[in-house]
Amino acid sequence: MKIKYPLLSEKAVGLIEKENKIVFIVDPKATKDEIRSEVEQEYGVKVKKVNVVNTMRGEKKAYVQLSPEHSAVDLATKLKIL
Repeated sequence: MKIKYPLLSEKAVGLIEKENKIVFIVDPKATKDEIRSEVEQEYGVKVKKVNVVNTMRGEKKAYVQLSPEHSAVDLATKLKIL
């Protein structure tokens, strides 16, 4: 499992509402393609774009933008982060 957990912060909630993106903490060795396929299979949504950032704490964040036909708010509610 490449995805560890969804990130809940003020910035992450803003991205959910404004840009249809959800932020996940993922395995440091995970690639964008692995993250994309796991999100699509696990949550039944279509992913438009994945950006990754390595943090100073050694974690890897994945910013997953969903395609317009899927709502990040709905997914966040399903994951119980909103």
